Amino acid sequence: MKTELYPVVKGADSLYFSGNKTGILLCHGFNGTPQSMEYIGKQLAKLGYTVSIPRLKGHGTNVEDMKNCIYNEWVSDLQLAFDELKKDCDHVFAVGQSMGGALTIQLAANTNVNGIFLINAAVTDVAYKQYRDETKPKMIEEGEPDIKKPAVHEITYESVPLEAVHQLLYLMDDTKNKIKNITTPTIIFKSSVDHVVPPANSDFIYQQISSAEKKIIELKNSYHVASMDYDAQLIVDNINQHIQSLNAGISITELVNS
Repeated sequence: MKTELYPVVKGADSLYFSGNKTGILLCHGFNGTPQSMEYIGKQLAKLGYTVSIPRLKGHGTNVEDMKNCIYNEWVSDLQLAFDELKKDCDHVFAVGQSMGGALTIQLAANTNVNGIFLINAAVTDVAYKQYRDETKPKMIEEGEPDIKKPAVHEITYESVPLEAVHQLLYLMDDTKNKIKNITTPTIIFKSSVDHVVPPANSDFIYQQISSAEKKIIELKNSYHVASMDYDAQLIVDNINQHIQSLNAGISITELVNS
């Protein structure tokens, strides 16, 4: 893409919290920003981890910047953040929500990440799918973020460019073909009710991924943006528990979920 032309809106920039030698990389979703992962990141930082939450190109500035993005740039954004985090940490785990889940799978296909956590990851089906072959409308209205908890504000664009939606769908197609290559330990968080990414996405990942260490954790009290919803602390607790076990060489399949 061209260089971003607009400044980052208040509260939407990348975040980094220095801590111990175990790093956690958090990736927001399509039309989101690091703000959507901030609560989880801060809670994990309080537990001592080094936490990085990069802002993906075209997000959190102006919708005009998003028009010029291609999905490989989002893949590169996460890879660069991983490389930087790896400089400070001996072990690095990645957490991705929605499109961020697809990007996390891409990361796992290209690096030796120590484990991945997927939150309502989008790989097979998404609410935008009807626009795959369309040339109109040029802008798609977003509506309110899919969060069960009332009065939660997520920083997003009110509408997104059709070109960017096409890039999301291309990313999903590419990611779907790479899932079988993933062998890193994988924990999949799946909201029971999700109006953006159907829960069947998570089931597909679980069935197709080649990881020997894998499990699904159901989120019964959250919609799509679970990192900002009622189950956010449950996500934090399970990430911490499973990282502690993996670092100690204990199988995650032996754990009782938090």
